[in-house]
This record gives sequence, structure tokens and C-alpha cells, in this order.
Amino acid sequence: MSRTPNILLITSDQQHWNTIGAFQSEISTPNLDRLARQGTTFDRAYCPNPTCTPSRASMITGMYPSQHGAWTLGTKLLEDRHTVGESFSEAGYRTALVGKAHFQPLKSTEAYPSVEAYPILQDLEYWRHFHGPFYGFDHVELTRNHTNEAHVGQHYALWLEEQGCTNWRDYFLPPTGTMDPSVTYTWPIPEKYHYNTWIAERTNSLLQQYTNADDPFFLWASFFDPHPEYLVPEPWDSMYDPDDLTIPSITPGEHDRNPPHFQMTQEENPNFEHLVETGFGIHGYRSHHYYEYGDKSRLTEYDKKKLVGVYYGMISMMDKYIGKILDKLDELGIADDTIVVFTTDHGHFFGQHGLQAKGGFHYEDLIKIPFIVRYPGEVPAARKSNAIQSLVDLAPTFLSLCNIAIPHAMTGIDQKKVWLGAEEAVRNHALCEFRHEPTTIHQKTYIEQRYKITVYYNQTYGELFDLEKDPDERFNLWNEPEYTHLKANLLLKYIWAELGKESMPMPRIHHA
Repeated sequence: MSRTPNILLITSDQQHWNTIGAFQSEISTPNLDRLARQGTTFDRAYCPNPTCTPSRASMITGMYPSQHGAWTLGTKLLEDRHTVGESFSEAGYRTALVGKAHFQPLKSTEAYPSVEAYPILQDLEYWRHFHGPFYGFDHVELTRNHTNEAHVGQHYALWLEEQGCTNWRDYFLPPTGTMDPSVTYTWPIPEKYHYNTWIAERTNSLLQQYTNADDPFFLWASFFDPHPEYLVPEPWDSMYDPDDLTIPSITPGEHDRNPPHFQMTQEENPNFEHLVETGFGIHGYRSHHYYEYGDKSRLTEYDKKKLVGVYYGMISMMDKYIGKILDKLDELGIADDTIVVFTTDHGHFFGQHGLQAKGGFHYEDLIKIPFIVRYPGEVPAARKSNAIQSLVDLAPTFLSLCNIAIPHAMTGIDQKKVWLGAEEAVRNHALCEFRHEPTTIHQKTYIEQRYKITVYYNQTYGELFDLEKDPDERFNLWNEPEYTHLKANLLLKYIWAELGKESMPMPRIHHA
């Protein structure tokens, strides 16, 4: 490989791994299918944490959340962390991020200031003049809202006004906007004002600019969908007939062998007081049209079907605008010189195991992610690989492919030879972390080709699944006597994996 490539990272937000039409007949994603035909799909890719901020920070630092410090939602990636964008900038690349960042919390303090927080979030004059630098990106164009959230602002709000959408607040919730919060599934915003349109338009503008200047680039197009709320404009809201879709559900008794918080999600009136800061009851479950644990009356049988149809509609609409970006690469004649990676920050539940959205669970539905790599003439086309990937590997692999030195502090693995088809695998495991607060649900998971094991801080319960015999993870083997030796062996492997991922900021240069 002699070329010096560009890097185009395209991400969705909270997308289940099995939602690409090339591999799942109930959903239509012609442009992601195009990427799959022209590149390699890795079907064993994992996030390092099933929430946004930790995983997104891992993408740009090449480190695990427990290492880079942005360990949960409501924390920030500290500005002294080295990012992949800084390495690219030092090497003469143009660097940009368009769309969702979420490296900082919605609240700012004197000790931990955040530009993604109120009130600066919606100070449009500030954003009119600020485009970076931001975490190694020389140029950023940002917003913070998922669908109609009141957090809308930043560069997206400015763009709406530039498009002549003077009534844009009508499409967002109070106190920012005036949209009726009881509206479900159909988002009344016209498609031409949707953030998918904005992300594709601004990404393509930057691609044009960089090509005109003959500048190499590292560009991240960061989409917000299909993260709930389940809202999408017409006609995407009715693209799928809910009755034609396979709706995941719980297998009776499957949580009997699981840790207590799994079982509690299926109770009528569970008491989550001791788990209140683990993700239960404080985010992701408040919507009247998806799930709030312990209040099953809020999710009807119709809703269970309709939310899947709308979730798929959100993915299909996003796919259209991903296609516009791919078309722009072709139009500019730079597709052959650009490595395109499509992935997401973490997965999603829409009925699997009786669960919705996300939380303190490490099922494959939540931690396994879609992952496609295209680089014409270098990455094998129309190939599927079961080589284990992790989002922490993105930064070191991008740098390696561009012949840029990988910082010693990065703990992700260079996957260059695997992506190029020169080696079958360089990882024998992945690690996933979740620690929403220092409470009961503080867990880590070790995943290898066949088995996965999950441990909890200060707890004797856990999870052990045989992904070959039980791919849907219905039978927890943790307490099964015949698996005692296997459990001990996997726990030892997990400890080795933890030791092996320790950061080494510099090489040893002398014996003393």
C-alpha cells in the first residue's frame, strides 16, 4: 500500500448491529449495502462502553473509558487527552467533525467547563464565530439534540435560520421550542430541515473544499439517528408496516439465572432506589412511547411494533444521506483515495430480552455494532470477517494506514493488516465497560470468539454465555456446576486482558 489516504468516518448513534439490509431482509439500506459490497464487513465489532460519551471519546483517543476519563454520561473528555485529530493535524491533514460530538456534558462547572452545556449551547452568536479547534478537530459544526430534544442549538440552529426556517423552534420540545410533546412517531419537521440533510450538506461542502485545495483530510460525519425518541419525518415514518416486522421479545424465565437488576426490569413495580444512578429511571426510559421499567402499561403491543418500524425508518432515512456523501466522493474523484469506515457508538434494545433502549446490560444487542470498512483496491470487497474489532482500535488503525506514528499512550490495537486482508485477526478478545455511578451496576465484560463473561464490582453474581450454542444469550451459565472450570479459565483470561491494556505513555529507554 503506497497511497496516503484520506479518512472518512461515518457514524450513526445507538444502532443495533443487525440493521443493515445486505444482511437483514426486513430493512432497506441501499447505501450501507453499497459499502458492504465494496468493502469488508466485520461482524464481531464491539463498543468499549454501551453509552455515548465514553465510546465516542474512545474513538478519538484510542483508549478505554477507564483510561481516558470520560467514563459515563455527564462527564467530559478532559482537554489534556491526546486525540487522533491532533496526530493527523501534526501530519498536515485537515481535520473536521460535523454532527454529534457529545464529548462534554449538558452542565458546566467552574472546574469542568463545557461548551456543550446550557446556556452556551444555545448562544447562537457564540457558535456563529466558533468552529474549533475542538479535541483535535480544526473545524467543527455541531448540535446536541436527538430528534426533537430541547437541546437543539449550536451550528445546526444557525443553519436552520440560514435555510429560511424561521419557525424552527416549532419542531423541538419546550422550553427551547413549542412542539407538542405528546406527538409520537411522525416528526413534523420537513426533510429539507432535518439534521441528516444538514450533516450531509456540510460534510460534502468540506469534501469539496479539501479536494479543491488538494488537502488530505480526516473527516467525521456523525449522525444522530436512530437514537430515540422514535421520530422521523414523512414518508419515512410509515415506510415499514409494523405487522410485517419480526418483533424481538423475552423468553419466559430467561432472567431467572441473571443478576437481580435483569429480573427487576420485568416486575410491575420494582424499586430501583439503590440503582437510581445506574441508568434506570433517569435517562432513556422516560418517553411515553417507549419503555419505562416497571410501568408496562406505557408500552402497548402496538407501540412494540410501531417503534421498530420507526426505528428502521430512521435508519433508512439516514442511509439516504450517507449515500449523498458517498456520491460526493465519486463526483470528486477521490473515492479510491479515501478510507471509509461506517459504524456506531453502541447498540440498542427494541424488545430483545424484554428490554428497551440501553442500560446496565452487556448483551450482544447493546455492545456489538455494525462495522464496515471500504478502501478500493486495498480492503477486500464483498467480504465478511469475524475478526474481533473494537472502537478503541479506530484511532491507531487510522494512523497506521496513513503512515503516522501511533502515540504510545493509545491502548487500542492496530488492525491495519486485518482490514487489508493480510492477516485473519490481531485480537483474540474485546473488553466492554459500564460504570454509570459507583453503585451496584459497575461491570466489565470479556468477549472471545465463543464465550463471554461479565463481572460486577463487589458482587458474586455475573454472566457467562456460550455464543456458539446460545447466540441469543438466553441461558446464563455462571452458576452451572459443569461450567466451573470454564468460568475460572475465562476469569483468568479477563485479568490478563486488563493487564494487557494498561497504557504505556512512553517506551522504556534505560534500565534505571
